[in-house]
Amino acid sequence: MGASPSSTDAAPGTPSRRAGGGVVIAVLALCGTIVSLQQTMVLPLVPELPDLIGTSAGNASWLVTATLVAGAVATPVISRMADMYGKRRMILVTLAIVALGALVGAFAPSLPFLILARALQGMGMALVPVGIATMRDELDPEQVPLAVALMSATLAIGAGVGLPLGGYLAEAFDWHIVLWLPGVLALLMIALVLLTVSESSVRTAGAFDVRGAVLLSLALVLLLLAVSKGSDWGWLDVRTLGCFAAGLLLFGLFVPLELRIPNPLVDIRTASQPVVIAANTISVFMGFAMFVNMLVSTQLLQTPKETGYGLGLDALHAGLWMAPSAVAFGLLAPLSGWVTRRFGPEMAIGAGAAIMAISYLARIPFSHSIGLVVLGTITVTIGTALAYSALPTLIMRSVPVTETAAANGLNTLLRSVGTSTASAVTTAVLAATITASGFPTYTGMATVFGLATAASLISLGLILPFLRQRSAEVPARPDVEEQKADHVVHGRITDAAGQPLPGAVVTVLGGQGSHVDWSHTDSAGDYSVATGGPIKHLFVVTAPGWEPVSAYVDLERGPQVPPLVLRDRMSVSGTVIGVDGQPAADVSVVVTRRSGGSVDWMRTGPDGRYELPVPKEGTYVVTAVDRATSAIVTRTVVLGGSAVRTDLQLQAATVTAPAD
Repeated sequence: MGASPSSTDAAPGTPSRRAGGGVVIAVLALCGTIVSLQQTMVLPLVPELPDLIGTSAGNASWLVTATLVAGAVATPVISRMADMYGKRRMILVTLAIVALGALVGAFAPSLPFLILARALQGMGMALVPVGIATMRDELDPEQVPLAVALMSATLAIGAGVGLPLGGYLAEAFDWHIVLWLPGVLALLMIALVLLTVSESSVRTAGAFDVRGAVLLSLALVLLLLAVSKGSDWGWLDVRTLGCFAAGLLLFGLFVPLELRIPNPLVDIRTASQPVVIAANTISVFMGFAMFVNMLVSTQLLQTPKETGYGLGLDALHAGLWMAPSAVAFGLLAPLSGWVTRRFGPEMAIGAGAAIMAISYLARIPFSHSIGLVVLGTITVTIGTALAYSALPTLIMRSVPVTETAAANGLNTLLRSVGTSTASAVTTAVLAATITASGFPTYTGMATVFGLATAASLISLGLILPFLRQRSAEVPARPDVEEQKADHVVHGRITDAAGQPLPGAVVTVLGGQGSHVDWSHTDSAGDYSVATGGPIKHLFVVTAPGWEPVSAYVDLERGPQVPPLVLRDRMSVSGTVIGVDGQPAADVSVVVTRRSGGSVDWMRTGPDGRYELPVPKEGTYVVTAVDRATSAIVTRTVVLGGSAVRTDLQLQAATVTAPAD
């Protein structure tokens, strides 16, 4: 595919300098802090709500459940919409929803309206992954690790500050203030976002996956209801088991749908990469370990001294003693960003998981004073800050540029699954050890610390293979700068007959071989990739079972790339030679996997030739047998992306007599 003489080659390029990078970071981090803040501000009110609005404690707990479920449902949906319709636009929509929730809550006459208000405010959690993806698009590459670390820290900063702030405001003013204050702050942030954040040009094409959104939302609602209400309903209650069963059934319908349709809500092919699977699994376990820090530490501080281990603080003072860990999370953002940039996200995640595991082990015998509890929360926070700041960076390095918001949204969702599981498990363990005093034993607390240690060690084990892999990689050449990818183009991959090829991988390279972006084709063979601008780029296409192709594409001609065609199947071929030295006709040739199982077979033609396709790269065994004479031959072949020719010389059959 040629290029016009006037075209410009895709040079390494200097990333575009955008004025006010620090301002963008500050505004987006404030947005993240506000939506995180309003998640926990209402918690000090929950024990008082039965008296305030005349309801039961069980009904009042729905305020917490509604926030959790709404945030989990909204995160993947809004994140995907951000990739398609604009990240700044969806940040503004999310802040507007938070403000609407505050308005409903401020004038709520009854519990159902309060639950609706908290559900609307819970949807604000979708802003964090969208904000992280916006930072990738808006900032220079060297600023991104620090910005992502700070944005990730807002989850802990807001949650940590929200508890004491909510308790203080509810005591000093009318309790409705904890509902409407976040709305006022959200309106302020709408104005700041409009003034400081520009809309990203990186968008993916296609129609929104409504069916996938409905299926995933229903599945999440059912599963999270089972997790969050299981301790109240009973884990073997028909409602709990029914929610689990129905949620899993809907997930079973969701995954095949996403593999079959164009523009899926969740790109299963991208999410099934080993590094992405590891990052998302780590998020579940890290979410579990992080939330245990808040739950058990608060319990230790508030349990009466008469139990022998409790520290006897009220909710307000317990929240104040927890605040240093939230502050530490924010202060550690520069260090977390530096570690990620200098040593890679894998090292930051591994170091964070190790620190968390050691800290939790130490907390089992050393948690009997306020100082030790606060020190323990801070040391766990150090590990959490390192890992949390690096996970979005690892995700963004591993997925196409056009899918960063959706991929981070899924990662954030799974982190919420971890925190929800931590809440349910902690409640169940502590409830099982409650004594006649009405409080759990310290053994229950230590057991939960042990579970958090195990979760941290599992996270460490999951990242170690990728840490070794990174250490074995060739370092990036200092003379090749990172290409800024903010110009999206679209295309299609087909075979020679014009049929679309789903699951093909398109890699885009700039000058001097610098990586720009990559993508999978969807079920219609279509793809979207970000490039360095309307200049020439190298496109390399691979697909299982096909020989790769490449093209030097001139993008000055528009955002639509001409179809790229894979013409040759990956195959093993050759000629079978008989015992007499002549081509052997009508000989059976079979290809099997070295790991076991047949791939394909055929009979040779009159000229002794054979050609058999193989499904993907790898090691195969080719066997030819003349059924008339029992002459046979077997060869091992390795296919590395292109066809392999292997001639086979039949050998006369030999019979080995058994040893006496």
